[in-house]
Amino acid sequence: MASVLIVDDSPTETYKMEVALKKNGFEVFKADNGMDGVAAAKKHLPDLVLMDVVMPGLNGFQATRQLTQAKETAHIPVIIVTTKDQQTDKLWGKRQGAKGYLVKPVDEKKLVDSVRQVMEGAILF
Repeated sequence: MASVLIVDDSPTETYKMEVALKKNGFEVFKADNGMDGVAAAKKHLPDLVLMDVVMPGLNGFQATRQLTQAKETAHIPVIIVTTKDQQTDKLWGKRQGAKGYLVKPVDEKKLVDSVRQVMEGAILF
């Protein structure tokens, strides 16, 4: 079973993504801020990380950069899932090493399809 780490400080958003992923056969881990997300990724080594951007402390861009540059987590693809929808935000996410970028609200089919595509090596920008 493929595993996904959700890093998001919104319990509502986390719950919606968790339900969608579990319904489609994924194992789910959760963290509610960037620092805990980096630690959880190193602990669980998920197949993919869904990363919010606007979070207290370490933001999602910073956490993504840490994950994609650390030897033990560099192989884990990151999809940024955020309300930030400007082209500059998308470009910055890509420069941090993210493999995809989704703008909230994300419907279940798009979320699950994007997770599967990125796990197969696609880059979604």
